[in-house]
This record gives sequence, structure tokens and C-alpha cells, in this order.
Amino acid sequence: MEIERKFTIKELPDLSQYSFHKIEQAYLNTDPVIRIRREDDNYYMTYKGKGLLAREEYNLPLNKESYFHLLSKADGIVISKTRYLIPYKTYTIELDVFEDALAPLIIAEVEFVSEEEAHDFPVPDWFLQDVTMDSRYHNSNLSKRCPNL
Repeated sequence: MEIERKFTIKELPDLSQYSFHKIEQAYLNTDPVIRIRREDDNYYMTYKGKGLLAREEYNLPLNKESYFHLLSKADGIVISKTRYLIPYKTYTIELDVFEDALAPLIIAEVEFVSEEEAHDFPVPDWFLQDVTMDSRYHNSNLSKRCPNL
């Protein structure tokens, strides 16, 4: 089960001190969500169930050849982003800086162990709007050629 909240941000923090991953992902299907992802040198396929704050998520490893074979079958745009990992209290903020067709979009995501914890999350000052319940901010919908945000 994945439980996460998503936020737009007011200002970009200094990212030079944080580790990051280069991510490329594409969608074979958006209902249900079936995604393939390259994260640095790792490849996998993900199934995501329905939901906004909480939903099922299953990851399966892929090899490089399988990833590129499936990539040619993807619908919509391939999403490229840099994901910065920012420690905050007992959490890790995953700050996604989107590239190419989705630039200059920046989304902060935080994962939780329970819905109660998610609702009690002390939101940092540099976050702007909680977009958790706005499905336009799901990457699967962003892959459909950048809906009007």
C-alpha cells in the first residue's frame, strides 16, 4: 500500500546538498496504472490501484532490454525528472523536478505508513498547495501530454 501526499512548492530550496535519482518513466496503461521506470541504472514495472491518498502498489524488477522493449509500447509522453531526496524531521521529501515537456513543474511527495500519519504531517513552509486529491498531478495523467495545471 502506498500512502503519500503531493504538494506544489513556493520556492525551490538549495538542492546542491541533496542526493538525487534520474528517473524516466512511461505508462503502458493508465486505468489501471501500469508503469515502467528507469531509476538511475535500475528498471522495473509497477502496478498501481485506484485512489488518491492511499492505493495499492506492486513493483516487479525488469532488465534493461525488457524496459526498452516495453518503452516502445508506451502511451503518451515519456516523463523525465530528477528526484531529490530531502530529509525533513522523520520524513524524506521526494522533490521531483520535471524536464522536457513537463518543465517547469516541480512536485514534492512524502510517503507515510498510515493515513493518520499523512493527515498529521507538519507541512514545511516552502510547500504551497496540497494537490494530493487532484488527479491531474498523478504522473499517469501528466503522461497524457501535460494537462492544464
